[in-house]
Amino acid sequence: MTRHVVVTGANRGIGRAIAEAFVAAGDTVSTIYRGGDLPEGVDGAIADISDTDAVNAAFDELEAKHGRVRVLIANAGITRDGLLMRMSDEDFEAVIDVNLTGTFRTVRRAVQSMMREKYGRIVLVGSVVGLLGNPGQVNYSASKSALVGMARSITREVGSRGITANVIAPGFIETAMTAELGEDLVAQYKANIPARRFGSTDEVANAAVFLASDAAGYISGAVLPVDGGLGMGH
Repeated sequence: MTRHVVVTGANRGIGRAIAEAFVAAGDTVSTIYRGGDLPEGVDGAIADISDTDAVNAAFDELEAKHGRVRVLIANAGITRDGLLMRMSDEDFEAVIDVNLTGTFRTVRRAVQSMMREKYGRIVLVGSVVGLLGNPGQVNYSASKSALVGMARSITREVGSRGITANVIAPGFIETAMTAELGEDLVAQYKANIPARRFGSTDEVANAAVFLASDAAGYISGAVLPVDGGLGMGH
């Protein structure tokens, strides 16, 4: 049975690679995103996940065309980096509102459909910094760390309905953002990674496809690191 997979923020980076991987696997894939071009075979509804009404309307639009969502990959997120003592309330709240509360909004709406289907796969895209912390990212780290508690609470609430909820925690991944780092900084980061390299977006996508598969049907409330060993033990 072809599944309707919703990947938030599938227009770039990790989200784009995840959407492409699900298309390649034969699923019907759509996205909720803020703009930009989409991968071939991916439908989209433009919405800001910080707006509850917009999220609900986007799901309604996509489900009217593709059926109830059976897989949700909550990937959309933002950063507003800054040292703790200089971080404004606005920068802290903006990151929490998108990365944490925005994820909550998408999960809440998706679970309504999954409950009717008596099946669901929820994958929340966290980060290694949600486990390790990182200077200048108090807001981002807090938003990603909270996803672990969210996934585990979801598991306890709806696990009996055939729904799983897990977190992927990517480490340093080769994206447009890491491509802008200087050579010295890249070398410094890689020296702390046991694998001595950055990961690829495809490696994160493969983890998402696995957690959404039947092979992972008995895995729920877990954190799957994709970080070359950087965050091991956390």
